[in-house]
Amino acid sequence: MADALKLFGTCDPVAPVRRLQAGRLTADLVSGNLRAVSFAGIEVLRSIAYVVRDRDWGTYDPPILDLDVEDADDRFTVRYRAEVSGPGGTRLAYAAEIEGRADGTLRFAVEAVPQGDFETNRCGFCVLHPIEGVAGTPVEVEHTDGTREVSRFPDAIEPWQPFQDLRALAHHPAPGLRATCRMEGDAFEMEDQRAWSDASYKTYVRPLARPWPYRMADGAANRQVVTLTIDASHDAVPASPAPTGGPVEVRLGAPLGETMPRFGLGVAPEETADILARPDRLARLAPAFLLFHFDPLAGHGSDALEAFARIAALVPKVEPVLELMVPGEGDTAGELDQAARRVRAAGFRPQTLVVGPAADRRSTPPGSAWPACPPLDEVYRAARAAFPGLRLGGGMLSYFTELNRKRVPLGELDFVTHATNPIVHAADDLSVMQTLEAIPFITRSTRAFVGDKPYRLGPTTIGMRQNPYGSRTMPNPDGRRIPMADDDPRARGLFGAAFMIGYAARLQGAGIEAWTGTSLAGPRGLLLADGGVVPAFHAARGLAAVSGAARLDLVSTRRDRVDGFAALRTDGSREIWLANLGPEDGDVVLDGFGLEVAASILDETSFETASRGEMPPPEPVGTGLRLPPYAVVRLVSPQAP
Repeated sequence: MADALKLFGTCDPVAPVRRLQAGRLTADLVSGNLRAVSFAGIEVLRSIAYVVRDRDWGTYDPPILDLDVEDADDRFTVRYRAEVSGPGGTRLAYAAEIEGRADGTLRFAVEAVPQGDFETNRCGFCVLHPIEGVAGTPVEVEHTDGTREVSRFPDAIEPWQPFQDLRALAHHPAPGLRATCRMEGDAFEMEDQRAWSDASYKTYVRPLARPWPYRMADGAANRQVVTLTIDASHDAVPASPAPTGGPVEVRLGAPLGETMPRFGLGVAPEETADILARPDRLARLAPAFLLFHFDPLAGHGSDALEAFARIAALVPKVEPVLELMVPGEGDTAGELDQAARRVRAAGFRPQTLVVGPAADRRSTPPGSAWPACPPLDEVYRAARAAFPGLRLGGGMLSYFTELNRKRVPLGELDFVTHATNPIVHAADDLSVMQTLEAIPFITRSTRAFVGDKPYRLGPTTIGMRQNPYGSRTMPNPDGRRIPMADDDPRARGLFGAAFMIGYAARLQGAGIEAWTGTSLAGPRGLLLADGGVVPAFHAARGLAAVSGAARLDLVSTRRDRVDGFAALRTDGSREIWLANLGPEDGDVVLDGFGLEVAASILDETSFETASRGEMPPPEPVGTGLRLPPYAVVRLVSPQAP
């Protein structure tokens, strides 16, 4: 039996999944919503979910009541109730009915009735279309007034809603297969969720241009319906789903002409004491740089800067980077001059500076007024004057979403940067791992407007260090899987290490100069309170060791199941890291690795050894290996002849 603490860092139970099937139509029922809606094994929709969100965009997770599921060969039916408790003693009760038929018709209807005037930012359906194989392909759009247009799903990530005032969307998930999704009960619009690293286009109820939060009137029933209709050509679409099992082939190739990103760690003032208490861990990990975060508006002062200086002195060959939040409350040049004086007085000597105005850490959704903010050219010039001789970076200290909506002037900058976070909208295990699909779209979209300007990325932790979309990150004392949590327990399990390796894999071809992939201490860090380390410590150490090394081509035939990266070491050998990105055992066939390849596997069996700071010893593996759930493996192979 799997050890949940080793896999996920928590015993919080995983929501059960029930497979629904009517002929060739299948869907997974999870917490009252539908995932992986497929026809003949082809994913048509990623999700149909009824969502209730609070004023901070937090998602309610009510228990499912009176669940009734009826299964037959040609039909399935699901009925249930749920109830949400809102502020001020208000409640929202809703009843759901789902029906699927073998002809490819799927209907999901919900009626919600408030008890008291219920406050929400959103209440209703979200429909997710997948991105791989869909981005850039045709879509037929029907609007609420009955007009139709032929368009395409965006390829580059759209900063604003690509489609508005929606009633229906029709697309072709595969040759010979047409899927029409009709949404009734209110006006819907689509956002490009890849901006937040979600692996989907999201069509949601109630346009953002309308006021939010809003109140649903006491006793006023709200009814919404989503209907999916499938039209399939029997000549093109298989009569039964193709098998999805079998081994994953991983092929190792030649150098790609790019280098591995320089790998670094984030450091916040509240984490410095733990780092200074364990200097051996920092030295052993040997990052390429340290990203020191300093925000005067958060009360960070000279003591934080002095601690930064002490940490930097522990690793004098490591690049110290100062990430400075500029208050923007008065004279910009004066604020930056004051910051520079404080940095010098503390004895901290950064080599690189990243600056961002405080106003830009808040999201500006469509239809909202932009907050007052100093002109970015002015901020960057003042930073150059206050910190002469330092490399200067700018962009967003928040996420790609904000950078895409407010594209920064590049003239004064030596590089551009932004962060990502995988739990903005959903926090179940599958959704978090699926965000890896969106990373190449994010980096490619950024390149489209920054050109060949050097590009840095991070932090990219699972837990959220700041919430641009609400008043706070969500506290998570019980170690649950919740969106926008400041502390996600999976970062302390094998899941976190697998996620990091999967992220590194998706940076292939992106030309990333440097990547802040984690923190060393704190709730999103690699150190444990008992002096041990989390599994991701070893992944981070491996990435730091190959910083700047030549990247080798690595191709997985099922990137959603097993993925990784490969680099050429200075001694001519090849270092490869692979991860099982799912909850099932995975068989891997190695192609191009040579016969002398040896592997160290970090899994449940070796977890305790790894927690003490040691990877298990390497053993020969030949041309194949089996990876347990969320296992991470380090392989070393002699150079190919």
